[in-house]
Amino acid sequence: MRTERVGFAICGSFCTHAKVLAELEKLCGEYETVIPIVSGACRSTNTRFGTAEDLVASVERLTGHTVISSIKDAEPIGPKKLLDVLVIAPCTGNTLGKLACGITDTAVTMAAKAHLRNDRPVVLAVASNDGLSGTAKNLGELLVRKNYYFVPFGQDDAEKKPCSLMADFSLIGETIQAALAGRQLQPVLLR
Repeated sequence: MRTERVGFAICGSFCTHAKVLAELEKLCGEYETVIPIVSGACRSTNTRFGTAEDLVASVERLTGHTVISSIKDAEPIGPKKLLDVLVIAPCTGNTLGKLACGITDTAVTMAAKAHLRNDRPVVLAVASNDGLSGTAKNLGELLVRKNYYFVPFGQDDAEKKPCSLMADFSLIGETIQAALAGRQLQPVLLR
């Protein structure tokens, strides 16, 4: 088992949660410590993809830890140096925008802010229907910022959703390893 402490933050993009949970399960088999964080939307929104209660229960069962779901509970991540790497998967366009603009109004954005103060890597697994439109400027901003690393991504349905971007969630583990070594997994843009 690897000893690096992984924070795993889950945002909206509810249609991707099944894939994200499968990757979380793999990480929990590889790392001794995986600390779960969920956005307010995940904590309280029931959708056709499942209930908030079931999502939180699944995440807590997989990780063996209570989810962090408030700004207050996420803040100690920085001062206590609780994590070696923070993953945000899925990372929605909304969260990308908040990170790019320094907005800290969710447990996930506070976790990122707190973690970044320690000069440690944040891995983003993008899932955004407007990644090549309204969200593009925020994506560009974070691509050039220190300590942000992207799970390789591409258009998930160029015909029906030409502006939509989706990370290849199966590459989360490899991206973590690259980020811990201080490099971006390549190619970052998938076909």
